[in-house]
Amino acid sequence: MIIIVSTTIDLTEKERRIDEAYALDNPEGVRLLLSDYHALVKRQYDGDTDAIVIIADLSNAIELANLTSRQKSAINCVFIKDWTQGQTGRELGISQQAVGNYIATTLSKIAAVFEYWAKHDEGYRLSYGKGNLGND
Repeated sequence: MIIIVSTTIDLTEKERRIDEAYALDNPEGVRLLLSDYHALVKRQYDGDTDAIVIIADLSNAIELANLTSRQKSAINCVFIKDWTQGQTGRELGISQQAVGNYIATTLSKIAAVFEYWAKHDEGYRLSYGKGNLGND
């Protein structure tokens, strides 16, 4: 007796989980991604190819976002070095509020890059208007 079993493999499951976890076309999604940076680096070294791709894409988006040196320094201190905005402000010689403003502007600029990629079918989806894949 031969039993045939049919199995469906969802090849886009990991991609959907990334889209659901990080709505990268908006500043809050980028904030969440940057907040998880250290976990992604660990996953990268554990062989998670999705983590490798998202870190590479994040790095590319940061370069394409035309950030000022202060904006780059602010996200590096807050998200990579895990400093508070107060510590970052003292290091950069600016107020904590200025750091917050730099972070907000930076997140918006990076999100705009991911939004562009989503609208041009470059591997990301728009988070708003489920079913809207950039056809607006």
